[in-house]
Amino acid sequence: MGRAFVYVILGGGVAAGYAALEFTRKGVSPGELCIISEEPVAPYERPALSKGFLLPESPARLPSFHTCVGANEERLTPKWYKEHGIELVLGTRVKSVDVRRKKLLTATGETISYKILLIATGARALKLEEFGVDGSEAENVCYLRDLADANGLVNVMQSCSSGNAVVIGGGYIGMECAASLAINKINVTLVFPEVHCMARLFTPKIANYYEEYYQSKGVKFVKGTVLTSFEFDSSGKVMAVNLRDGSQLPADLVVVGIGIRPNTSLFEGQLTLEKGGIKVNGKMQTSNDSVYAVGDVAAFPVKLFGETRRLEHVDSARKSAKHAVAAIMEPKKSGEFDYLPFFYSRVFGLSWQFYGDNVGEAVHFGDYLSGTFGAYWISKGHLVGSFLEGGTKEEYEAIAKATSLKPPVEDLAELGQQGLNFALTISKKPQPALPIEVSHSTSGLVLEKPMYAWYAAAGVVLAASIAGFAYWYGRRRRRW
Repeated sequence: MGRAFVYVILGGGVAAGYAALEFTRKGVSPGELCIISEEPVAPYERPALSKGFLLPESPARLPSFHTCVGANEERLTPKWYKEHGIELVLGTRVKSVDVRRKKLLTATGETISYKILLIATGARALKLEEFGVDGSEAENVCYLRDLADANGLVNVMQSCSSGNAVVIGGGYIGMECAASLAINKINVTLVFPEVHCMARLFTPKIANYYEEYYQSKGVKFVKGTVLTSFEFDSSGKVMAVNLRDGSQLPADLVVVGIGIRPNTSLFEGQLTLEKGGIKVNGKMQTSNDSVYAVGDVAAFPVKLFGETRRLEHVDSARKSAKHAVAAIMEPKKSGEFDYLPFFYSRVFGLSWQFYGDNVGEAVHFGDYLSGTFGAYWISKGHLVGSFLEGGTKEEYEAIAKATSLKPPVEDLAELGQQGLNFALTISKKPQPALPIEVSHSTSGLVLEKPMYAWYAAAGVVLAASIAGFAYWYGRRRRRW
């Protein structure tokens, strides 16, 4: 037995929901679109899982955070999909894909065929066993990637009120979960091998501010070491964590956030892979012209920097999904995906935004005591990245615009003294971006011509809209 659709979205995460909404806006007909997801629920906003979902009072629960409320769009409940003739195939695992024959085989033996496939398989959480540590199956060892994980974490949290939690990993998940656990009055110790938290993005100075803030909320940090093993009680629960430095930490709850790996296994040997993901062009189209990929799984050309990257953030998932659908439905009208890398987080009473790339030399500015501060990154004489904590709507828009323009910077000391005024001034006087050198190693997927003023202007508009929405969204929905 089998079913046939014109369009199939494989994966039921954030990108799938935004793609579905865009398909309806582009005129997809009832019965043409299908979403296949291993999860038993319609697509939802994953950022809620590490924020509002874990709150001790009035926690976020479905259907409140179904996509696409994260971008102030419609909330796509199961009823919405039914009304628009979109088939939801939930709780279903796809065991194989034949790209040449345009067929998918589910674990139940059903064949689903398509004309156009949109891969939105996202990524999976890395498990401790992949690093030689056993114990992931213990009921009080938690990961956080999907709704089932979040429900499991909440159950363990409720059973160990005022107990001890050890969070493994100092990145996004580790930092956000540590904050949520502390809000729930659980004693939290954050363990990671790097010299400071958020090592892939933060400078030591920025990291120090957040670490001191967390410590003021009761969170402890153990840096420069890793988990080596667990101690279990007679029921199989973890009761302590052993670290490589020889120390042992009591644990009623362990949360593991040590990274993710893109779900590409179904397409290995069929599609071109790069940087751990599926390689796509500026239309989000893979090496097979009937297959597109979006979100965490896609390695796409970032125009601003002239190279291919794979970005792990919800904003990229939302926007790449919408762009891919536009390219599928209106190929002659859609251009190349022009994305300004954007990351943000909100923990406790803090809220930061980052745009661009954190390469080159970092120049710090602002008042750390007042809680409004940031940094610029300068590479080859140009601004390439900007970070800001505690900014206003205008200030976030300014650093986004300035980053998209890549203005020249000659005096780093003066830049530090100007601080936000530099971005505010530059954003009011847009200038053309200079040509960018393109690495030959990414030929075929990145720009092969310089970017001129019209690229910069488009980037400014996009950057302003991203920053403006992020500020509004952060103020209106702090609990997410």
